[in-house]
Amino acid sequence: MAANDINVYSRITPEIERLADEAEDNDAIDSSLYTTLDVKRGLRDLNGKGVLAGLTNISEVRAKKKLPDGTEESDYGHLFYRGYSIEDLIKGIVDENRFGFEEIAYLIIFGQLPTEGQLKTFKNMLIFYRSLPKNFVRDVIMKAPTGNMMNSLARSTLTLFAYDDNPDDTSLPNVLRQCLQLISLFPMLSIYAYQANKYYNDGGSLTIHQPLDQGSQAENLLHILRPDSAFTELEARILDICLILHMDHGGGNNSTFTTHVVTSTLTDTYSCMCAALASLKGPRHGGANIKVIEMFADMEKNLTDWQDDEAIADWCGKLLDGKVFDHQGLIYGVGHAVYSKSDPRAVILRSYVERLSVAKNRHREFELYDRVQRIAPEVIAKRRKMYKGVCVNVDFYSGFVYQMLGLPQELFTPLFAMARIVGWSAHRMEELANHGKIIRPAYETVQPEREYIPMSERKGGAIYYEDI
Repeated sequence: MAANDINVYSRITPEIERLADEAEDNDAIDSSLYTTLDVKRGLRDLNGKGVLAGLTNISEVRAKKKLPDGTEESDYGHLFYRGYSIEDLIKGIVDENRFGFEEIAYLIIFGQLPTEGQLKTFKNMLIFYRSLPKNFVRDVIMKAPTGNMMNSLARSTLTLFAYDDNPDDTSLPNVLRQCLQLISLFPMLSIYAYQANKYYNDGGSLTIHQPLDQGSQAENLLHILRPDSAFTELEARILDICLILHMDHGGGNNSTFTTHVVTSTLTDTYSCMCAALASLKGPRHGGANIKVIEMFADMEKNLTDWQDDEAIADWCGKLLDGKVFDHQGLIYGVGHAVYSKSDPRAVILRSYVERLSVAKNRHREFELYDRVQRIAPEVIAKRRKMYKGVCVNVDFYSGFVYQMLGLPQELFTPLFAMARIVGWSAHRMEELANHGKIIRPAYETVQPEREYIPMSERKGGAIYYEDI
């Protein structure tokens, strides 16, 4: 075995498989104990309601309404940024015909809608921070390119620690400076990594554009991604709205809660954001829209009539039964941990998806999406026992939007991160500003005590080193 052959170390040997099985057997916990010991598995109760773990001023996810008798019932979904409804914020931006990423980022981080002067100053700050350290692209991003852009983004983010003169300083001014830099740099770190992988691993062309010294985050993103830097006004406006819709989603979503947990240890900003990225990378969180795209591609290939509601319902049933697509028994993009009647982000995005589908000559596909979003919840309600209603979520449409914008699938989850970094930054600032305790929930140990066994009396299979 060659010591420098990395692929050798990547192989799973029969002994590793046996040890993994042994670990799985010894790690198994009787699921009934969660009920017996009243453990809120996933930090949610049996009705799906999240356990109250903290307080926040930043955003609110609301899916219930209070009745006169004090009880609650399911309601259409609502999302508020600093007390302002997402519908009103988007409407204000659209009505006044301006890009909104920077304005809403200001609101989420600082808690107030900016004046014209404040917004101009904030935009200039973000543009100033678009500059990467000299040779960073060559020395970090171009080295060991990978097909997973979230991995590359996390690696680059952590490496920026070494380029910071005060990386461990957790004073609010320093953390704010670091957060604003990362908000500005995430598009470059992600897209340059994509270009490097396309060149070194896929045999494509290498295109590295300098960032714009003016313009919005959405415009700069499309500029550095596309070889000709060309984009339409509609494309940039819709991407801007997508970024706003993904900026924050309460303190309890996995990556934001991770931000609070890690910040409570007083670690540095770069490590904190890497932890949030690691959380978002998981397909249960940030990668869901990719599964939606793949699911629809499979559906389009196998359905002969995209306007046949019965055929679509039958296909959705087969998805739930695990008979088609990836055999996981899921209809991706349908269902949410909080929302039951509607996801406000999906409602807002739908109208823009339709406009874009017309411009891109893909309205027939949009109609299929529209039929599935209507039919799938009905099929699920008939076939699955549910504690609440089910609706499509923002991931149902976002992947289709990115696909129509010509954005590569490898960048779908990094695009989520480019928006959510704003919310992570605000929540990190909030955790530090309130001088909270280190976050440490309790775990009940269900392993009984055991007597020590001398080596000569132990029983078990031998572990053999296998030369491959």
